[in-house]
Formats: sequence, C-alpha cells, structure tokens
Amino acid sequence: MVSDSISVPSLYVIKGIIILDNDGNRLLAKYYNQSYTTIKEQKEFEKSLFNKTHKGSGDVILLDNWTIVYRNNVDLLFYVVGSTDENELMLNSVLTCLFDSLSTMLRKNVEKRYLYENLDLVMLTLDEICDDGIVLESDPMLIAQRVQLRQDDIPLGEQTVTQVLNHAKEQIKWSLLK
Repeated sequence: MVSDSISVPSLYVIKGIIILDNDGNRLLAKYYNQSYTTIKEQKEFEKSLFNKTHKGSGDVILLDNWTIVYRNNVDLLFYVVGSTDENELMLNSVLTCLFDSLSTMLRKNVEKRYLYENLDLVMLTLDEICDDGIVLESDPMLIAQRVQLRQDDIPLGEQTVTQVLNHAKEQIKWSLLK
C-alpha cells in the first residue's frame, strides 16, 4: 500500500532559471512549468524573489511554495527554482554549473555588460544544462566546450552581426600579420 505523502520521483527537476540585474530587472528567464503563464505573473514573482534575496550573498530560500537556490555576483543574481520537495543540492549543482560555465566562457567577467554582449552564449548554455526542466549536464567544462563548438559551427546566414564582424576582424588581423 502506497502512502499519499510519498512523492514520486521525476526527471522534471528544474521549474525555472532566472538571471536578474542588481536592480531586479530580468536579463534572462526560462520557466519550465505552467505556474507562471503570463509575463505579468513572471515579473511579479521575480520582483518578490528579488526583494527577498538582493541583500544576501546566496543560499536557499522557500518562496511561494518553491525551493530556490541563488547566487549573487557583482551586479547579477542567478536563481534556480525547484519544487518544495526538491533536493537543494541538485538545484545547487545546476546553479554552480550555470555560473561556472558562464565564468569560463566570459573569461571570469560574469557581469551584466558581458552577459548582454554574449546573450546568445548564455542562452545556449541554459539549453545545454536543462531541457524542459530535465537536467541534461552538470559539468561546466563540458558545457563550455559544447557551447563554444556550436558558436564556431554556425553557418554565416544564421550568425549575428556581432559574430560576423568579429570573424571579419580576426580574418583581417591574420592577413595583416602574415
């Protein structure tokens, strides 16, 4: 006989990953559940989250029936959201993977300006770590390698203007050095 109080394990561990600036404004947010379906609900949740955490350096909190691990760095706040019965260590491993991957790719400059300049890499990083709430990978070095590899293999028609200009600068630099 199964008790009602026993929760069934699920692969859908992550309910959301959020990055806010030090003013509480959203830089990037991905929600993997149906709890916050409108932008307004998401923004209200993020405002509440920011108000509870912006003075702390990082830890675990319970808010609106969610377990949230967070980390504060320079002018950014990183959050990983899970259900109340989720293991905080699992959520923290995703948070650590996200931060360490970004730190590697951004050459230790995990700040708002560099995050904006490399938003495509940040989004790829999120996709490599988590897919629809399922944790795919938690090794930051492997994530960084995959994201950098994908960036190098993007066809010219799908590259951003910044990527094309950077590639052109590299080509000109190498032609001048020859």
